[in-house]
Amino acid sequence: MVAGLGIALAMPALAMAAESTLGLATQTALTAETGDRGGRTQATVAVTVTGEDGLPAGGAVAIDDHGKPLAGAALNAQGQARIVLALAAGAHLLRAVYTGDATHQGSVSQVAGVEAQATGTPDFQISVAPATVSLTAGQSGTVTASVTPENAAALTAPMFVTLSCSGLPDQSSCTFTPENVEILPNATAALTSSMVIETQTASRPVASHRQASPIVWAFLLPGALGLAGLAWGSRRQPWLNRLSLLALVGLVTMLGATACAPRYNYYNHGPPANPATPAGTYTLYVIAQSSNGVTATTHSTPLALTVK
Repeated sequence: MVAGLGIALAMPALAMAAESTLGLATQTALTAETGDRGGRTQATVAVTVTGEDGLPAGGAVAIDDHGKPLAGAALNAQGQARIVLALAAGAHLLRAVYTGDATHQGSVSQVAGVEAQATGTPDFQISVAPATVSLTAGQSGTVTASVTPENAAALTAPMFVTLSCSGLPDQSSCTFTPENVEILPNATAALTSSMVIETQTASRPVASHRQASPIVWAFLLPGALGLAGLAWGSRRQPWLNRLSLLALVGLVTMLGATACAPRYNYYNHGPPANPATPAGTYTLYVIAQSSNGVTATTHSTPLALTVK
């Protein structure tokens, strides 16, 4: 009977431990508003994520369209994110996907349907997959950036689009392969580029035990002996006193300049320590820009990066 009571008492504790391990359940809400910008439909998406305790959640959220990733962003202190999307012509079903964090479970919002109008000029749409990336400092991750042509039938010559990124945390970088993509007239298929995000881990300074060069000693030893001789001779010859003082000043200046030189410090003390990429969740922007020599067209989409 006592053993049965012990098991019964242990069951709630195990359930609470399991709930704590899984994290708090969350609820994700999405709203979308559309408007015209330069003859193209632009959607402003607002996302809010709250835990079952009523407090805002942290981490990152991704936006997908018909299940295809479009963009991502970091949640602010209020558990909210605001994402602006330039949508291709046609019907869209937007949904927010919260990826969870150390204390919260992931969740998915209801789908919001929006309609985008067709544009009469050649254009393109930029999207990323995956829309959220999580890395440990020192790791690198790969994201596929897709450039989808719009109304390419109106092109009279190829359109070249250059890709770049902004919003990276310190001690990190991004590269695109290829960095430029070409949209041909009448093209409809998406063009892709591989985006590599690199972070950096902390490193300790490497101590150097480099010995002084024999050439250095060849100059220093005779110079030091010469100074000693001048100092001894200055007791007998007054003019040697001034000469020894000038020589001493020259030697000290040379040694000071050598010890403070970057090359000297590098060889004798080693390279400085490299700091790690700061931990946190960041909103990066993948930027696509094209120019016909007269006007430039620029579109961007956000991407959420979490560094642990």
